[in-house]
Amino acid sequence: MAIGYAARWPGSPGKNAWMVAAVIILTAQGVVAQKVRVEEELEAYPTESVDLRCEFVDGGSLTKLTQVSWIWEPVDGQRDNIAVFHPLYGQSFPNMAFKDRVIFLHKELKIPSIRINNLRMSDAGRYTCEYATYPSGNEQGTTTLTMLAKPKNSARAVTVQAGSRSVAVARCEAADGKPAATIQWLSSVGGNHSTTVSNGSDGTVTVRSEYRLVPTAADNGREVICRVEQRTQDRPWTEVLRLSVEYPPTVTIEGYDNNWYVGRSDAVLFCQAKANPEPTTITWTTASGSLPDTVVVEDNKLMVRKVDDAVNTTFTCEVKNKHGASRQTLTTFVIEEKREPVEEPQTGAVVGGILGTLILVGAVVAIIFLIRKYQQNTEGPPKHKPPPPVKAGSSTEMILDEDANEALNGGAPPVLNKDAADGHHGNDSSNHGPSSANIPRGESFVSTPMYV
Repeated sequence: MAIGYAARWPGSPGKNAWMVAAVIILTAQGVVAQKVRVEEELEAYPTESVDLRCEFVDGGSLTKLTQVSWIWEPVDGQRDNIAVFHPLYGQSFPNMAFKDRVIFLHKELKIPSIRINNLRMSDAGRYTCEYATYPSGNEQGTTTLTMLAKPKNSARAVTVQAGSRSVAVARCEAADGKPAATIQWLSSVGGNHSTTVSNGSDGTVTVRSEYRLVPTAADNGREVICRVEQRTQDRPWTEVLRLSVEYPPTVTIEGYDNNWYVGRSDAVLFCQAKANPEPTTITWTTASGSLPDTVVVEDNKLMVRKVDDAVNTTFTCEVKNKHGASRQTLTTFVIEEKREPVEEPQTGAVVGGILGTLILVGAVVAIIFLIRKYQQNTEGPPKHKPPPPVKAGSSTEMILDEDANEALNGGAPPVLNKDAADGHHGNDSSNHGPSSANIPRGESFVSTPMYV
């Protein structure tokens, strides 16, 4: 095929010869590369099984197969035969580490695939399927086997004592994993962490991490979370830890109401202590040493059966645990008569009343402002203009009603001259003044009002 392809290629004979040679070389390399077919990479877990497939592909050549061997290379430079198959002499397993764990899946030279059972972490490495052939010599293909291991995860809190130095308060470990795991800490406590990695002889890796801080009593019971991520896990592994910080007791006395009157029978004091571990002893004493006869103690509670002058004293409560002791004192005063409680106004009611008053005052001010603004708008100058006077020659005459005439006459009723009253108009110019014909255009024909 390569020769026919080159013959059809146009060009000089010398050029064609070189191209034919190149095609033959490339084709031969491709055939050689594909003679032994294997899988390049495989992954497996301990205690499981894995199949290493191998097949000889001769492509119709006359290669004669003599023998096939599987060679294991755990590290560079080390080669061990673990399985051999010969068509006449049968199969052999020379390496004792793989004996009884390796089998041939097909008892024929062309498909010498093997299976390794009960895998170990130390089985990781390169596995070469190698043929002894004639006349080409040895042919081979290599598969890299990677062993994976799920880590064994664990985490725990470390009990520590409150102090001033940074110490490990929690530990987290991902042991015997492959590849190495990653450990993270999630916390609002405010510490820091340190991580170490160690390699096992079988190729596994153990990762350890410590969470550290300067512990205080307030840190006791707070939470930190260890989070482990690794390739073989479907999801991150997490563990919630509660810190355990031990500290000596802190003591308070509660229950005194400043109303221990003579004859009272329900007076009680409580000795409250915070400590880790829990207090081992709680002791009540007075300034004089012993307790009055009217006093009864139950655990942390001191009860007065009947108040009298004997409890007009100072009480001391002392609490101990393995880290130390702490005490608190309280002085009680006995009064002659019972004090009636004075009801104090509730803060909420006072605040509500103040707010309500402020809202009411604001509403009144707003209403007054609106009323004054309305009055200013209504008492201002008129919004319309009076009609202009009718000019001479106009067909419209000015008609004054009685009120207007009275205003022109100073408030007196209007008086007409005699001629006007008799209905005579005459043409005497002395009575009527200049005629309308002599009034300049633009001036009013209305004369000055007559007063009698």
